[in-house]
Amino acid sequence: MIQAHVKCGQGQKALALSRQMQRGGVEPDPAVFVAVLNACAILAALEEGRHIEEQIIQRGYQSDVFVIASLLDMYAKCGSIVDAQRVFNSMPTQHVVCWTAMLGCYAMHGHGKEALGHFERMCEEGIQKNDITFVSLLSACSHAGLVDEGLHYFESMSSVYSISATLEHYTCMVGLLGRAGYMLEAKNLINTMSCESDSSVWRALLGACRVHGDLEMGEYVAKKCFELNP
Repeated sequence: MIQAHVKCGQGQKALALSRQMQRGGVEPDPAVFVAVLNACAILAALEEGRHIEEQIIQRGYQSDVFVIASLLDMYAKCGSIVDAQRVFNSMPTQHVVCWTAMLGCYAMHGHGKEALGHFERMCEEGIQKNDITFVSLLSACSHAGLVDEGLHYFESMSSVYSISATLEHYTCMVGLLGRAGYMLEAKNLINTMSCESDSSVWRALLGACRVHGDLEMGEYVAKKCFELNP
């Protein structure tokens, strides 16, 4: 029920049900803490999140990778990259889920250079990469306008890490190229995608057309969006 409230965006109800559960003598497990942290993220309830972190430590769940990742995500969405960094630095595990979650924190706050440095540390530490790692990395490059770096990492996904690009990766790259004004390159990337496109990737380019005032390209992209999602 707590997870159901979270999925429906009802953070307050999720937290209230969690308190009711504990008053009834039911001890929360890692899955409950993950759901409750997600509720705090929905509400940007920073102090509530810090209180829940204390409960996690008291119950010895601070080594659970999904609990750590949810803590990092919660602090990032509550605007406290400092707390996220503190949790990351004190975590007792070297797991791709946690490293990728911290990478996502940097991306969320537009800290492109920090995200790139974090990714390089992943390489130095021998941390495994996955498709979500690159979504966060490319998103960080996009928000920070790091075009050359984004192109380099996008190419290295398949050539170095044998990870196939998904729609999310392409959408990040279209956003990156579009924000930088490379409208034709973004359009060509969509037309040569190795996976099927949908309206989301064209909408990323449509947003760039609006920012740069490219009416001709905007009309073309708008037609594509309508064809895919009439």
